[in-house]
Amino acid sequence: MDPVISTASSAHPAAPPGPTGTDQLKGSLGATGITAMVVAAAAPLTVLTGIAPLAIAIGGIGAPAGYLTAMVVLAIFAVGFTTMTRLTGGAGAFYSYVTLGLGRSFGAAAGLVAIMSYNALQVGVYGLLGLQFQATVARLTGLVLPWWLYAFAAIAVVWALGRRGIDIGAKLLGVLLAAETAILAVLAVSIVAEGGANGLHLTSFSAPALTDPGLVGILGFCFAAFAGFESTALYRREARDPERSIPRATYGAVAFLGLFYAFVVWAVIQGLGDADARAAAGANPVALFTSVMDRYAGAWATDVMAVLVLTSVLAAQIAFHNAINRYSFTLAKDGLMPAALGHAHPRYASPARAGAAQSVLAGVVVAIAALIHADPYRQLVIFVNTPGAIGVMLLQTLTSIAVVVYLRRRPDVSALVKWVSVLASVLLAVATGLLVRYVGLLTGAPTSTNVVLVAIVPAALLLGIVLAQLLRTRRPDLYTRIGGES
Repeated sequence: MDPVISTASSAHPAAPPGPTGTDQLKGSLGATGITAMVVAAAAPLTVLTGIAPLAIAIGGIGAPAGYLTAMVVLAIFAVGFTTMTRLTGGAGAFYSYVTLGLGRSFGAAAGLVAIMSYNALQVGVYGLLGLQFQATVARLTGLVLPWWLYAFAAIAVVWALGRRGIDIGAKLLGVLLAAETAILAVLAVSIVAEGGANGLHLTSFSAPALTDPGLVGILGFCFAAFAGFESTALYRREARDPERSIPRATYGAVAFLGLFYAFVVWAVIQGLGDADARAAAGANPVALFTSVMDRYAGAWATDVMAVLVLTSVLAAQIAFHNAINRYSFTLAKDGLMPAALGHAHPRYASPARAGAAQSVLAGVVVAIAALIHADPYRQLVIFVNTPGAIGVMLLQTLTSIAVVVYLRRRPDVSALVKWVSVLASVLLAVATGLLVRYVGLLTGAPTSTNVVLVAIVPAALLLGIVLAQLLRTRRPDLYTRIGGES
């Protein structure tokens, strides 16, 4: 295994000069725009209406504390993460930072796991998107069309917006994010204004609620709800004043998501009543938010929420598409993916070729699912998303460990930041272990299926290590580019 990258003379691995001219990404994103991109990727409305009921059913009334726990751990992780962004300027996020701390072999592995994970999360959700569009259109118009038609249409829209560049995507995502946040706020405020089912209580944060065995089981769900927040660093090339905007966007995304998730879930529990919340969520999780919205805000709000769920999941697809493209763009420049993917569009300065490849992959997977009549939720969303969620958690853990190793060699970094990074590594390792341990709660699949889904992640990790070693032996010129700033 190769040694870690030395920081004696440079913050970056030695690498040949990167391409210039039209092969550079451009944009003018500020902290607000970047925050909108990553928060939209987390899809708050989709998470809350689709996954939060399951968290309540398993974790009980203490579910809001699960989201706050994830927020605190990820905020601790962000201390070292943003320090690395400031010190190294790496635009490859997990990939760049793992390389700097743990060496090129682990860096290559992190890059491939990131590509696998984000693609799994993005492509799998096309099944959910198709179902949601199918149900809403049928409800509002009576027209029933196959789910995969909506999925293919969304793939085309996502590709077109990604090709046009980051600025137009950020503006659209900002509008969609504001709309879905507003309708969830209407729900929560309506419940609070009426005093809930039996008055307002803080028992969700009491000792009995926090010691409920089910709360441990939902931590994986809670961490997965923040998926993509770290992609703030991927937009470094397209940010105004990245030294300020990247840290602000990272902390802003974590804080907003954590507090908003916790508040809305707490409000819904109040709307159902502490004694009845768990049973109601378990009986019909899919319709939980709809029934509460009908009761407290009215049918008009339920109809609006149904439409905004569609824009929420579409916004998430756009944001994940952009993040995947920038990972592919960076890895292609460093020799770990086909070089053709490392070229920017001559007019829009976007990673258009990487975007086209990602869209083709999504189209192929959706086509296969449609041809074999796969269940778009159970077999496309859940099964394809599961390795992605585990992969992101593993990447966060590896990155935190890499940050510890890297910062240990930097005397200009305070001891407090270094110890906070150690704490983050321990907490993330525990959280990853919990997600793997309780993965059956998410998939509902037999143990043999869960083993296969979990094994995809270490397989991708091993493939990256093997690829790095092959490049080291056969193409040392490409090997030296791994983790480099192109």
